[in-house]
Amino acid sequence: MENLNVPKHKTFYSIGLSYKKADAEVRGKFSLDSKAKTNVLLQAKQEGIESLIVTSTCNRTEIYGYADHPFQLIKLICENSNGTAEEFQKVGFVFKNHEAINQLFRVGTGLDSQILGDFEIIGQIKNSFEESRSLGLINAFFERLINTVIQTSKRIKNETEISSGATSVSFAAVQYIIRNIEDIGNKNILLFGTGEIGKNTCENLVKHTKNEQITLINRTKSTAEILAGKLNLVVKDYSDLHLELQKSDVLVVATGAQNPTIDKAILNLKKPLLILDLSIPKNVNADVQQIPGVTLIHMDYLSQMTDDTLERRKQHIPAAEAIIEDMKLELNSWMNGRKFAPTIHALKAKLNEIAASELSNQRKKLSNFDEEQAELISRKIIQKITNHFASHLKDENTTVDESIELIEKVFQIGFSTPQKTISIVEEKYKINLS
Repeated sequence: MENLNVPKHKTFYSIGLSYKKADAEVRGKFSLDSKAKTNVLLQAKQEGIESLIVTSTCNRTEIYGYADHPFQLIKLICENSNGTAEEFQKVGFVFKNHEAINQLFRVGTGLDSQILGDFEIIGQIKNSFEESRSLGLINAFFERLINTVIQTSKRIKNETEISSGATSVSFAAVQYIIRNIEDIGNKNILLFGTGEIGKNTCENLVKHTKNEQITLINRTKSTAEILAGKLNLVVKDYSDLHLELQKSDVLVVATGAQNPTIDKAILNLKKPLLILDLSIPKNVNADVQQIPGVTLIHMDYLSQMTDDTLERRKQHIPAAEAIIEDMKLELNSWMNGRKFAPTIHALKAKLNEIAASELSNQRKKLSNFDEEQAELISRKIIQKITNHFASHLKDENTTVDESIELIEKVFQIGFSTPQKTISIVEEKYKINLS
């Protein structure tokens, strides 16, 4: 990390780690619960970082934001998790500017998910975006970027079949239960933890197993009661966990605890038990496998499951990537608009200056000079001229930098080079366009 050069302008970075290089244990060390994510945002604000979002899911922990150096963002993760900079250097990634933007598009559209086409991640990005915005940590460019990624995700979901089949860990978990537990509709299922993954798993269980014997337990009982009310399920107190475990045929653990909540000591079993641990960090101690009849499955195993639908989803990757490129062009057009806006404003000011000078001359020469009419005509002509120039600069076949330089040279306005124009936009929107 120390070898990276500090950029001249604040640079847009994506830094983090994911299932691609970090196993569940390492991802667990760097995971950020809701309190830790908020702390990252508050600390970033104190340190002068003006715009960023934080995502931490079962598959990844990432920060997208602006910094003078990526280590500023890596430091935020390490200081608010159990991970270290040395560990990050082994498994982490750093993308900047266009590569970072591309990373956000691929993550937000499910192309970079552990299960291809997982659209749960876009909801998590939305939540992260809203929290950052509430703290004043989203600038104009970042807001446009996030909204474009959200629209891209919608298009891919609606226009391709990349979301067919098992598209999330929660759905894959339910499919595994159905395939491996006979007569699942009449088995006792205990869901421990009703956060985002727990909620999604619970909804899939109700929908696909037709089981009416699902019990929910959560440390905060009111959270479980809200979900249970929607699905007509039973909620038990956290203090009843050890009793409910004895009755269960299937246990799904999806808590956000930083240490195991289920271990060998708490289990007093009289029948076989299938345990699915969908938590990061792992919330089920591996020692439960020492108990006869216990089967422990972790989410990384579920993510490796392949079926015919996965192969069908892969066929739609090119179509999804084409949509991403299309939406990135829209974003680029918006950026180009911001890039040449200072020149158009300066051009309009220059034309107004020329018009005012000429009107002043005519006013002196003509005794019956109609000032109101002359000003009206001048404004319309100036607007039409600037519209023509703006249309030219918006054209995808236009070489924007060269055109800006020519306009500024001809009209002797504002900025000596396109780079100065770019710098103004970079300063306003905190984005390095180079």
